[in-house]
Amino acid sequence: MSTSIISSLAFAGKQVTIYGGILVFIAGIVGEFFNIVIFVSLRTMRQNSCTIYLIIMSIVNIFQLCFNVLSRIMINVYGSDGTDRSLIYCKFRFFFSQFCTVFSLTCFCLATIDQYCATCSRVWLRQMANIKVARRLSVIFMSIWLLHGIPYFFFFNYSVSLTGKISCIATNYIYLQYRAYVVVLIFQGFLPITITVLFGSMSYYNVRQLAFYTVPLVRRELDKQLTAMVLVQVLINFFVLSPYSIANALTLNTNLNSDPIIQAQIQLANNITLILYYTHLAVSVT
Repeated sequence: MSTSIISSLAFAGKQVTIYGGILVFIAGIVGEFFNIVIFVSLRTMRQNSCTIYLIIMSIVNIFQLCFNVLSRIMINVYGSDGTDRSLIYCKFRFFFSQFCTVFSLTCFCLATIDQYCATCSRVWLRQMANIKVARRLSVIFMSIWLLHGIPYFFFFNYSVSLTGKISCIATNYIYLQYRAYVVVLIFQGFLPITITVLFGSMSYYNVRQLAFYTVPLVRRELDKQLTAMVLVQVLINFFVLSPYSIANALTLNTNLNSDPIIQAQIQLANNITLILYYTHLAVSVT
């Protein structure tokens, strides 16, 4: 009986990943493409520092859809995404996947912070919201996350199971724990949620006070529009990133995972929340 339940839960998780992943992939590619076109084509948008972060985020998200979502679809449909055939691709896929995820979330955090600065009453903070700062911060954080991903090339290797299946996994236990508790739970979960909700809320408060600031009308309206766009994305990110972070925390609980049925249920929840997690890539902010 328990075997059939576990098999049913595994099958359900597989179907969710395949069909949900296909929907997210198609919608995401279209949505991110429109984001880039609109941000680049409109001169007022192109000259805004917040837009710089959003353009970079949209470009990175397209790669993230290809390396993360499409890869998971291929694993569930064909049983392989190619990482078991090339060790170089195995290492690069996980390196680039991690880089795209954390850099995309970093860009969105910077966008919310930028909007807070742009709508703040303090002049020195408003001066921080400029294109030069945006470009420099983008390069700095891109470099940080590229360097942060270097251990993937050393610690990700092939592992052969008892059935002869080749898997590309982290073979260093310490790095495996670091990736699970720090990278996935903090950098890809609770930290960006906290930053975006905090600065998004403060930006919302600032926008309501814009009428009392000595800011040109055109700039004021643009800030209102961008803040509204960012706030919508903040709300979406909160509701789709939170469940995945919680599900990931549950998978790390060894007491819960000792029961095979509960473990299968948690894995199903993990598959569902993972697809939900990637829906933030399928939402156009424009």
